[in-house]
Order: sequence, then structure tokens, then C-alpha cells
Amino acid sequence: MPTMDLGKLTRLALFLPLILSFHFKISESSAHIYPSQPFHDVGNSLLLYGGSEGIFASSRSFIRFENITLWRTNDLQRKGRNGLVQAVIFEASDRNSIGGSAYGGQRSICCTPDLAKLQGCKQGEIIRIPSARDPNWPILLRARFKGKTLSAKMEDTEIRIKKTGMYNLLFISCDSKLKGLKMTGKTVWKNPEGYLPGRMAPLMKFYVYMSFAYLLLSALWFFQYLRFRKDILQLQHCITVVIVLGLLEMVFWYLDYANFNNTGKRPLALTTWVVTIGAFRKTVSRILILCVSMGFGVVKSTLGGLTSKVLLVGVTYFVASEMLDIAENVGIIDDVSGRAKLFLVLPDAFLDAFLILWIFTSLSRTLEQLQVYFKATDPFNERWQTGWTITAFWDVIAFVLLCIICYLWTPSQNSQRYAYSGEVDEENEEVQSLTGGNHDGDISLVKLEKDSGSDTEEDIEEDKRE
Repeated sequence: MPTMDLGKLTRLALFLPLILSFHFKISESSAHIYPSQPFHDVGNSLLLYGGSEGIFASSRSFIRFENITLWRTNDLQRKGRNGLVQAVIFEASDRNSIGGSAYGGQRSICCTPDLAKLQGCKQGEIIRIPSARDPNWPILLRARFKGKTLSAKMEDTEIRIKKTGMYNLLFISCDSKLKGLKMTGKTVWKNPEGYLPGRMAPLMKFYVYMSFAYLLLSALWFFQYLRFRKDILQLQHCITVVIVLGLLEMVFWYLDYANFNNTGKRPLALTTWVVTIGAFRKTVSRILILCVSMGFGVVKSTLGGLTSKVLLVGVTYFVASEMLDIAENVGIIDDVSGRAKLFLVLPDAFLDAFLILWIFTSLSRTLEQLQVYFKATDPFNERWQTGWTITAFWDVIAFVLLCIICYLWTPSQNSQRYAYSGEVDEENEEVQSLTGGNHDGDISLVKLEKDSGSDTEEDIEEDKRE
């Protein structure tokens, strides 16, 4: 493995999560908190997005409204006008039950004079068509401004979920004169087994199984590691680090999810450090695979002039991965990701592709086609119950690859009996990688006595790739 400045890397790992954590508050369950959030103009309505989550049907599943208060401007208060604000909860399959269109025109959320004549809706309110499965759905809740009151409070209530699905909450006012409207309060979304959102709930059990898998791998690896500790290679030390980091990551993810599920809260410090361990593990794993692929530990004792470049890519990937994971796991949890996260996904995805795309070419193309297919055929996340498998898939792949590397590099009494053929000094290596000079040679691994004359054709091909 290339020589690292562990001091700098450690300081980065310690301070980056601390710096990022100042921008987030503790996430309360599937609680969606509205700290004086403004409404926005959408078509002929004022709208505030309240949240979206997958919920499993049960007598214990609910969406609860707590202290939802609407605030209008002082000017509107002085005018003393009445005004209506509505909350609508609907399952994704009932999305067409909200709104309507007159004469095949643009779809409207609020009832207009034309729609009132055509559909019999009440002008100035949300258009609601009763669901075929349950006439009480979608659910509508109301809050009214009366006289010169500055605020209007929505009744605290608890909506029971009787059908498994992706549920959405919108706060809407069809009164355009209520511009400047804001809202405070929160809603709590609960699944049968706890406060974890539906997409995240299966991951808690998954992390238990992965913890046991890593524990078993650790036992097998450390048995061999201690047995042949005098013949350990530097590469095998690096594999040990990856195994330890993987075990810690799985255990702490389970603890984080279990705490989240039981209490409805995610302590900022715990979640941030779990994310940091995960980002560091992913970085070390990718750098390890990259180094092995370059021939480190197989045909080379060092990476020569490429060491600094590999380290630079590794540190950059760690920062990008850390920022993305912080954005996804610290803060309010929604099953529908915000568009703003795209700006964090892009650099992380680019670096990931740069590091491992050549290893996973066929697999990456297949996954990309599947992801495009799901996005094209499921824009409303109606397949949310299987969405967790995408997260789980990469953890399984990383674990399987680590098992393969462990099998190939199991510590043994022969670890130190091999040297690296094709040893060239750093200067010549750089020249060869640029010029692709021709050499002839034999196998990549030879015994400790130095074979002073030859490189293999594989060496040359590796140099060309570098």
C-alpha cells in the first residue's frame, strides 16, 4: 500500500465531521419539523411540502399532527380577512384524486369557477376525488384564519394507516391573498415496528446479518493473521484495517438505526461518526482494490510515482463521500430525496466511477440500465418497499470482494518468501508508462533471489494502463 501521511488523514477524519455537523440539527424520527417555513406559489395555489414516506399498514402505523400553526403577515392581520389552509394526505396510487382540469387543459390543485361547474367542487378549496378503495381518502384537514387573528392552528390529530404505500403530505392554500404565509409545528410518521421510515426499516435487520458476517470473516482472518504474524505483508495489514472498519461500520449502523427506531431521534454525534467510519471504510476499500489492481503486492513493492496521485484521489473521495452521506443521513429523513442532493451525488459518483468502473464495467452498465428503468417507470416511488436493496447491494458487493481478497491473501508462512519481479526504479517506471517500451519476461511472482533480467508481458500491459 502506498505510504500515507496518517497524521494529516487522521486530522481530516476528525475535523471534517465536526465542521459539517454545525449545519445540521438532531433529526427527530420520521418527524418532519417546520421551523417557520414559507409557502410557495405553485399554479393557482400556495403550497408547502410536508413530507413523503413509505409506511406499512398496521393499527400501530400513523401520521400525527402536532402544534401545526399557520402564520400570516401583519398587513393581512390588520385587514381582518378570513382565510383557509388545508392539509392533504394521499397515497401515491391516489395522486390523481387531487386536482382536476377543465376542458382538458392544465391540471389545477384548487377549484376554479369552471371546475366548480364541471366537477361540483367548492371554489377556493382543494379538488378532492374520493378514492375507489376508501371514500375517506385522500384525507383533508383544515385551519382557518378568522377576523384579525395573526395565526390559525390546525387541530392535533392522528391519521391511522390501513394500507401499505408511499404517503405524501401537502399543505395548501387556494387563497392567493395569503401570500407570505408561513407554518410552524411538526408531523410524526410511524411504522408498525418503530419510527424508521419504511424504506430504512429492512436495513436494520440487514445490518445485524452483515455484522455477524463481518464477525465471522474477522475470526477467520485474525486466526491466520496471528498464526503467521511474522510473515505478514504490508498489504495484509491494509486488509485487516478494512475488515475492522467494515465490522465497526455495520455494528454502529445497527445501533444508530435501533436507537432511531426506538426513540424517534438520531443523535447528531453518533450518526455523524457512523457516516465517517463508513466513508473511511469505502475509501480504504477502493484504494486497496485500486492498488492491488495496479500490481501492488503482486508484481511491485511500491507504486512509485503514482503514490501521491492515489492518495490525492483517496482523500478527495473521502471528502465527497463524507459530504454525501452526511446530507443523506443527518437531518430530516424523507423517502423521496431532494434535488439539492444531486450536487453532492455527482462528485461522489464521478470519483467512484474513476476508481472502480474498470473493475465493474459490465456490472455498472447493468445497474445503470436498471436504475434508469426504475426512474422512468416509477417516478412516484411506488416501489419504495424494495428501494432498500440498492443500499444493501453495494454493501454485499463490497463484502464479497473483501472475502475474495482475504482468500487470495490469507497470511501464511510463505508470505515473506516472495519478492516482486519487474522491479524498476521510479524514474524508469514513469518513462515506461508514457512510452510503452517493449520488454520480454516470465511469470510475475518469483522466489526471493532477484531475477535480474526480465519483466513480463503482463508488467508491460500494467505499465501501459498506469
